[in-house]
Amino acid sequence: MSGSDGWRPRRVPEARGRARIPRTPIDYAKAGRSSVRRRARGMTPTEAVQAYEDAELHAHLNRRDEAAADDSGRREAELTEWQRIVQLLAATGGPYADAVVQEELAEDRRLEEAEQQRRQEQQRVADRAEELTRLGGANRLDRSVPSQVGDEAARELLDENRDYRVAKVDGWLARALADQSGHYTDPAARTAAIGLLPVPVRARATLLTALARTGTPATDGEADFVGASPRPPRPPRPRSLPGSSAPSLPPRHR
Repeated sequence: MSGSDGWRPRRVPEARGRARIPRTPIDYAKAGRSSVRRRARGMTPTEAVQAYEDAELHAHLNRRDEAAADDSGRREAELTEWQRIVQLLAATGGPYADAVVQEELAEDRRLEEAEQQRRQEQQRVADRAEELTRLGGANRLDRSVPSQVGDEAARELLDENRDYRVAKVDGWLARALADQSGHYTDPAARTAAIGLLPVPVRARATLLTALARTGTPATDGEADFVGASPRPPRPPRPRSLPGSSAPSLPPRHR
């Protein structure tokens, strides 16, 4: 397929044996409209009419080409956009300067800023996770408190990376949640932690809170038993039925 500007997509063969990574789908119609607007920039009404006629001719010739039969809607989008520009210039009489283009450019800028903010947040979480692992490895977590909203995301990143120091971070967060220290002094942060922290961490915080109310200091064993697999119960010892004699053991030879 090809557009009015001679554009033709390039097909890249898929590598054998390689996992297919999902890609962002290409909006061919949007690409066609953007191409038309770039070409129409500064055109007079007469030039726009001529460009529209040329686009119709190219579209007619491409329809006869089997290789260009499936253009994913780009050809039709280009013709529709040329028609709109011709009508716009016929009404204004001036060179092409379209407010729709400015709106789309503004929307693209908003999307780009949102993507940049998302990447910055990801980098912030990664930096915080690295800081927590450094503190945990040096046994210095107890000297600090969770001071940043988003420490739960850093903890989740450590869990995804299977970092062994996540256990220390779990205990640190549970202690802060139980003591309501750090940013957990805010009730909204404690409520949000219910959906952000895993069940064992919340259960440990509940245990520490209960122990603090009774004035019982928490030992390492008591703080760590939450989430551990319970021991299976012992099977009951067989009991003799009433009236039956228990089997006698043979006498021991001295």
